[in-house]
This record gives sequence, C-alpha cells and structure tokens, in this order.
Amino acid sequence: MVVNTHTQCSGYRGGEMEASKLNSLQFTTVHNSLLSRSSPRKLHNNSINFKSPIKFSVRASAVGGGDSAVTLLDYGAGNVQSIRNAIRYLGLDIKEVQTPEDILNAKRLIVPGVGAFAAMMDVLNRNGMAEALHTYVENDRPFLGICLGLQLLFESSEENGSVKGLGLIPGVVGRFDSSGGCRVPHIGWNALKIKKDSVILDDIANCHVYFVHSYRAVPSEENEEWVSSTCNYGIDFISSIRRGNVHAVQFHPEKSGDVGLSILRKFLLPNSSITKKPFERKATKLAKRVIACLDVRTNDNGDLVVTKGDQYDVREQTKENEVRNLGKPVELAGQYYIDGADEVSFLNITGFRDFPLGDLPMLQILRYTSENVFVPLTVGGGIRDFTDANGRYYSSLEVASEYFRSGADKISIGSDAVYAAEEYIKTGIKTGKSSLEQISRVYGNQAVVVSIDPRRQYLTSPYEVGFKSVKVRNLGPNGEEYAWYQCTVNGGREGRPIGAYELAKAVEELGAGEILLNCIDCDGQGKGFDIDLVKLISDAVSIPVIASSGAGKVEHFSEVFSQTNASAALAAGIFHRKEVPIQSVKDHLLKKGIEVRI
Repeated sequence: MVVNTHTQCSGYRGGEMEASKLNSLQFTTVHNSLLSRSSPRKLHNNSINFKSPIKFSVRASAVGGGDSAVTLLDYGAGNVQSIRNAIRYLGLDIKEVQTPEDILNAKRLIVPGVGAFAAMMDVLNRNGMAEALHTYVENDRPFLGICLGLQLLFESSEENGSVKGLGLIPGVVGRFDSSGGCRVPHIGWNALKIKKDSVILDDIANCHVYFVHSYRAVPSEENEEWVSSTCNYGIDFISSIRRGNVHAVQFHPEKSGDVGLSILRKFLLPNSSITKKPFERKATKLAKRVIACLDVRTNDNGDLVVTKGDQYDVREQTKENEVRNLGKPVELAGQYYIDGADEVSFLNITGFRDFPLGDLPMLQILRYTSENVFVPLTVGGGIRDFTDANGRYYSSLEVASEYFRSGADKISIGSDAVYAAEEYIKTGIKTGKSSLEQISRVYGNQAVVVSIDPRRQYLTSPYEVGFKSVKVRNLGPNGEEYAWYQCTVNGGREGRPIGAYELAKAVEELGAGEILLNCIDCDGQGKGFDIDLVKLISDAVSIPVIASSGAGKVEHFSEVFSQTNASAALAAGIFHRKEVPIQSVKDHLLKKGIEVRI
C-alpha cells in the first residue's frame, strides 16, 4: 500500500474514504503530489528527523496477511508491481505496510525503491516509517532492500543536495562520474564480484543481473563488514550487502530473469526443498543488450495485434490493405522472455492512445505481461498532458504513473519530447512543465526514454543547414556526400525544424535517461542499422543509446556494437517472423567477443 502523508489531496481527505473505494486515477494523483520535489522545503535534508506516525491513507487493499505472507513497503514511486508479481510467482502472499507497526511485526520485509532518494526519505520520515525501519534492521530481522532500498541504509545521499539516510551503514551515496566514459544512468546487465558468504547470492557467481541507477555507494574500510558483492562500472561500487538476516541489493532481482528469481527464492524460502543447479555463466562486465520491440495497435476488426512497419507503414500492400498482424502482444512478449531478450519494449501506435488513461488494452497488456516476464518492460505512445472530452485535465505524470503501476519499468516519450526540446533550445529555460521533466523529476531519469524518429536529408555541403550533419557512407540519390537527420513527430508524418543531434543533446539536459534511436529510412529494410546516425548520437551524449531500425541479420548487431557506442540494439520484424532468433544474435555476438547475457 502506498502511504499517503498528505491530508488533503485529489479532492478528498486522507483517512476519510475507504481505500477500496478510491479509483486508480485518484491514487495516481495522491502519489504524484506525495512525491513531487518541486518544493525543496518539504525535504528533510539535515537530519533523519524521526517523527511519530500521523494520520494517513493507503493505496490498496492488503493481500494475504498470515505468518507466511511477505510484508512489502511500497512508498509510492516506480514499478513495484514487478516485485509483487515475482513474490506471487514464487507462491507467497503479500501483506502491504499500512502502519509503522506493520514493519516492526513483519516476519520478512522487502523494501523496493524506484525514483528519488530525497522523495523516499521524505515519505518515510513523515510517517514514522524511517524510525520503524531503523529499529527493524538494527534488530537483525529478515530484510531485503532493493535499489533505493539498499541506498536508504547508508548515512546520506547526494542525489538532491545532502539528504540523510537511515545511517546504519557508513558511507555516502554519490553519483556515477560520466567524465571517464561511463554512461549515466548505469542501465543494463552487469556482473557481480562475490566478496563473502551472502546466502541469497549463492550459486549465481559469474552471472549478469539487471541494474538501473545513477547513484551508488562505494566500498570502504568502514563498511567492509557489510559488503557481500561489488560490481564494476568505471569504479567498483557496492552491489549488495549482508549482515546477519539483513540483505540489500543495488540491482533488481525481479528484473533479472531466472537468476533474480533464484535470489528472491533464497531470501523468501530459505528452507525450500526446491533446488537448482548452480548457474554456469561467464559474466565479466556490462553486457550489450538485445531488445525485442512490439508495435501494438488494433487492426480493422478491433483486435489488438503486434504489427510491423515498412518505413512506418503498417499495412500490407494488398488489395485489402489490412493491418499487418504478426501475433498477440502478451504471448509474443512471453516467448521473447523465454528466448533470452534482455528487455521488451511496447510501442502503442493505435488510436486508443488518444485517451491515455482510458487506454485499458495497453494497461492490461502490461499487467498480464509483467506477471510472467521478469526482464524490464518499456512502454511508449500517447504519454503526454491530456484533456478529455469532459474537460478533465490529466498531467503526463498521471498518465505515466498508470503505466508504471501496471508493470512498466520505463516510459518512452516521442513527439512531446521534440516539442519540449524545441522550446528549451529557443529559450534556454527549463520550465519543469514538460512530460520529460515531470516524469524524470519524480521517477528518476533512468525511468525516461526519449524515442527519436529522424529522416535523412541529403546535402552537397555540410554547411547548407544550421544543424549538425555528417558525411554518409551511402551517397544520396544525386551523389550527395552529407546528410543531416531531421526529427519527426506523429509517427514520422510531420518533420520538425530540429536535428537528431540537437534533440539528443537537449533531452539529455532536460532529464532523459536513455535514447531510443530510430531511423525512418532504414525501418523495415533489413539492410542494417544506420551506423552514421548511431555513431553521431552515441558520441554526442553521455546517456545510453539504443540502436533501432534496419536489423536484418545477426551481423548487423555486431556491426553496430563494434562501430558505435550503442549500449543496446533493438529489433522487431526479424524476431516476429522468426527470421533471426534472439539466441542466434547472442551466439554470434559471443563469437565476436562482445559481452552479452546468456
């Protein structure tokens, strides 16, 4: 349950309505207000500031509640649905925290965290939860912290100035330094170095697990007794801690596939008779990611299908001109998880995205998919500020929150990011009002992907336009040697006066954590990624770049990874049509000496 410390939110008073009667939109408004960092005065930056619990309302009804239930503290940000799904997948019930006493009485407590450290500590301090957590961990009770759930144990974080943590582990949580070439956020599958008997990490040495974070704690003599594993990303940072019954991990086990489920099983079911052979893998560093993308829309009969475009045209070139149907979204996503996809991305390209919060089909897809797919899920399409036919205004933050609550880990923003970047370049002012800025402020920039959809515009000279141009490998139709990449909106139908280079630089400053780089010219052609474009953008920014559009064979993946700084490569049609299996891509990359998760 999401603890609500605001006594007046969303048109009702906390505690005066039964949680079961509050609809999801009201919940979203509550937790958006709860997590907003627009007013620094609300953050307790100078002390832990333990307080007695005050009157509060909760987000959902508890599940289970017996001695076998797992107590879950959801403080109200990011995709916590995935950890719930993983717990239920392992056959256990969930009891959600409603009061500080629920923490103190827990048999096993899990504290997942996605978003901002300061917002999390503010919530915990306001409700007396911080004091209860401090007592629970100090008394060596069974505890598992995930991501921010690990960071809160340290003395402080530098994420929003100096914000005090619980102070149980010596050290300060600081930001990764991108000046050495590391892309921040640290997103992807990286290797662990086991330092001591960690219990829950037994049997997973040399395996990749999934990280997504910009801040980290570093090992020192003072915290050495706590550190059970480290990971290297520019420097060695703490990837897990363990002391007695207290465990915490910087990575996301609920998003780390079978390896992550094994970790959760060892914590939740330490006496389980279920045994598995140790995972025999050879992870040594951050892996390049292979992502499966599913374009989702309704066909002419109203059925929801996965389709694939040819330069963004999703209709068959037949007399009937029907929408190309390549399968059902949930089934395909599940199969790609089994096949070894490192992430699954959904792109909502149908008409029902015109009313995002009424977008029940896509929300249902996310809910059903996240029940059995334990790798990251990204969703894009229609995530923007919106006013419905009745005049009701919904912020992009409300829209995004519904997707997060339904199982999405990352939100992809397209056209809205272009408009925000244009305004920012023109004025030089960050208003904080764009969807990109709002969502990254609350959920962290690691939760926001910007999808760039450019089209080549050929030039005879690099000085013909005021946008960044490059010398291209394949000449234009009239022998042009140069091109600039004009960004588009509305599914590639409208060109805008901004280049892909300028857009990428602007959205990084506005808070994007990752770029999904498409190319309309290459889409559906199967001739390879646009290496010139991918190199241009991946060299220009310090955030991860996903190469998209044009993959037709396994060699195209090794080409883009060896010739550019892309962190991941995405494909759709070749996977849907079973022309190139995901495992074939990974086998090829391994033979080429490129690290991947196996």
